[in-house]
Amino acid sequence: MKMLSIFRRVTPWAALLPMALTVLLGYLGTVLWSLRVSLSSARTFPKDDFVGLAQYERLFGNERWLLSLNNLAVYGLLFIVACMVIGFLLAVFIDQKVKGEGLLRTIFLYPYAMSFVATGLVWQWVLNPTDGIQQAVRQMGFADFSFDWIIDQDKVIYTVVIASVWQASGLVMALLLAGLRGIDEDIWKAARIDGIKPWRVYLFIVLPMLGASFATVFVLLFTAAVKVFDAVAAMTQGGPGTASDVPAKFIMDHLFGRANIALASAGAVVLLLTVLALVAPFFYARSRKTGQGGHA
Repeated sequence: MKMLSIFRRVTPWAALLPMALTVLLGYLGTVLWSLRVSLSSARTFPKDDFVGLAQYERLFGNERWLLSLNNLAVYGLLFIVACMVIGFLLAVFIDQKVKGEGLLRTIFLYPYAMSFVATGLVWQWVLNPTDGIQQAVRQMGFADFSFDWIIDQDKVIYTVVIASVWQASGLVMALLLAGLRGIDEDIWKAARIDGIKPWRVYLFIVLPMLGASFATVFVLLFTAAVKVFDAVAAMTQGGPGTASDVPAKFIMDHLFGRANIALASAGAVVLLLTVLALVAPFFYARSRKTGQGGHA
């Protein structure tokens, strides 16, 4: 009986061991290795020397890196705001108990099931001036219509935003719809009795109650924005020139194309710190809230 009791206590920990090893070696180990490489002068292969923060100085002295950060800021802001607004509006629409709700949910969520590569290739064709929207509208008789953002250096990053929002808005809709369905129906009954207009209920009552859902959505979208690569690689390859370059594309190019793993590792560490700067306080706040709730 004693052996059986010990076996039952040990079994759950043994089941968790593979995941623990994956986290320690596969994630934490590679992060520490990247940090070490970023402090060396490695090029094609790792090098066991130490140059301090020289790679980080080179990184932030690189015009292409600074441009990619600027593009990421523009992309991230527009992507997050647009996804939240469109996703919330879709969630509100579905929450009205419309006919064919299941079908509509599937249609709105389907783009998220596609890979970013497929999304990028589809939108590359749609936005192509010679084959896509511009050509279709001109064939309808509007000969002066122009929509060539994908080849315009000043506007190309917005095409990546359009494609990404199209793909991710359905996920936001699903998450916020779950939050809406969790709101007590008595709130709506009271609002109807008091004659409060639905848009005021959503704006002043429902939105504050969805704070946790919006926080989760924000973290997911922020993380997706920071690591965006596939859509850019498929749609524009970072072009025209480097006009739509993003940090992840910069890192991959220097890691595999330019054989500069130290500089690429420095860029990867910067992106990791960017994500941690947001995610760590978020989880800390949630853990404190949970702890206070449990204490109460």
